[in-house]
Amino acid sequence: MKPDLSRRDFLAAGLVLPATGLRSTTRSSLAPGGDQAKPDAVKLTHRTLGKTGVKVTSLAFGCMTTSDPAVITRAAGLGINHFDTARSYQNGNNERMVGAALKDVRKKVIISSKSGAQTRAQLLTDLDTSLRELGTDYLDIWYLHMKNEPAQVNAELLEAQRVAKESGKIRFAGVSTHFNMDRMLAHLAQLGPVDVVLTTYNFAMRSVDAAMNANPDAPQTDMTTAIRAARKAGLGIVAMKTMAGGVSRVGRGDRLYGADPKVLSQRLSQPGVPVAAIKWALKNESVDTAIVCMTDFDQLEENLRAMAEPFTERDEKLLVAQLASISLSYCRMCGSCGGACERGVPVPDVLRFLTYAEGYGQFALARERFLELPRQARDVRCRDCASCSFKCAYGVAVRDRLTHAQEALA
Repeated sequence: MKPDLSRRDFLAAGLVLPATGLRSTTRSSLAPGGDQAKPDAVKLTHRTLGKTGVKVTSLAFGCMTTSDPAVITRAAGLGINHFDTARSYQNGNNERMVGAALKDVRKKVIISSKSGAQTRAQLLTDLDTSLRELGTDYLDIWYLHMKNEPAQVNAELLEAQRVAKESGKIRFAGVSTHFNMDRMLAHLAQLGPVDVVLTTYNFAMRSVDAAMNANPDAPQTDMTTAIRAARKAGLGIVAMKTMAGGVSRVGRGDRLYGADPKVLSQRLSQPGVPVAAIKWALKNESVDTAIVCMTDFDQLEENLRAMAEPFTERDEKLLVAQLASISLSYCRMCGSCGGACERGVPVPDVLRFLTYAEGYGQFALARERFLELPRQARDVRCRDCASCSFKCAYGVAVRDRLTHAQEALA
C-alpha cells in the first residue's frame, strides 16, 4: 500500500483490515445491498469503562452529525457497541433517529445522552424526553453536558443524577467537559458520584516541544497524564474531538468560503490523518473509548482501521505535519486564556462552533450554537476593535478566526 493512498483509493483497491483473528461478515461495501458479496474483516478491541465494569469497543460512534440511520445500524452490526447522542443534537431529532436505528439491538449496546439543563427539575424533564425519543426505558450513561468549571457540577445537578440512577432510568452518571479539561478531570475524580467523563483529547493537546509547536513557551498542559490519573481513580474515560477539528470531513462542499471542496480538503487535511489521530488517542491505555462522529459508510470503514492497526512512525509524521498546518487556527481549549475577551466573547466556544462548520461540514449546527450565545456576546464584531486584547498562548490568530466566525455564523 502506498503511504499516500487516499480513502477512495483504499476502497477502490479492495483492501480490507488485517484478517488474522478478525470477526468476519460479508458484503461488497459497508453499505447494505452490495451487488457482489465478499468477505470483510473487522478487528474489534474492547476496554473496561472505568469503575463501571462495562466493556466498550475502543472506537465508539458519535451520532451528532449523522443523518443516515443505516450507518448507525451497520456499525452496531459490525460490533461497535457504544453510541453517543444528546438532547440538543439536531434540535432533539438525533435521539429519535438513534433510537430507531438501534431498537433491534438495544440490549446489546451502550447508549449515552446528555443534557445541559441548569436545574434538577429541567434535567429530569430532559431525561424523560430523551428516554421517550430513544424508545428506551433507561440510558447507560447520562451526562451533565458542557461543564467546564468545578462550580458548574453542583449539588443540585448531582442530585438529579442520583434520583435518576435510583429510579433505574440511568445506569451511570457522567459529565462532559470541553474546556479546562485537566482541571475538571482532577475535580471530578474526587467527587465520588461521577462514573464517566467525556473529555476533549487529541494530538494537538499533548505536552509538546519546539519541534511540535511554533510557540515553545505555550502552556505544557499534559492531558495524557491528567487522563491517566483520573482513570486510576476509577473514572471511565471517553475521549472526544480526537480529530482536532475534523481534519478530513470537508469533501461535501464548503458553505463558508464558496471554495472548491477539493482545494479546502487539501488545505485542511492529509490522507491518513483521521485514522492516525484516532490511533494517537487510543495509544493512551487510560482512554477507554474514543467517540468519533461518522456520517457515512466510508468514514465508518476508514475509522474501523484505528482498532486494527498500531500507531506507527508514519502516523506520527502525519500528525506532526497536521499540527503544523492547523497551529494558527485550532483552539486547544486548554483554559490558560481564561475563556473570554474583555468584551465578553467566549473565544474557545466560538472557535469550536467554527470547527463544526469547517471541519465537520455542519454549518447549520455551527450557526445554531452561535445563535444560542447571549446577545451581548454574539453582537460583538471583532473587526470593530482597534486591537485585540485576547492573546492565545499557542499563537492562534484569534481575531482573524473570530471575525470569520462572526461573518459566517451571525
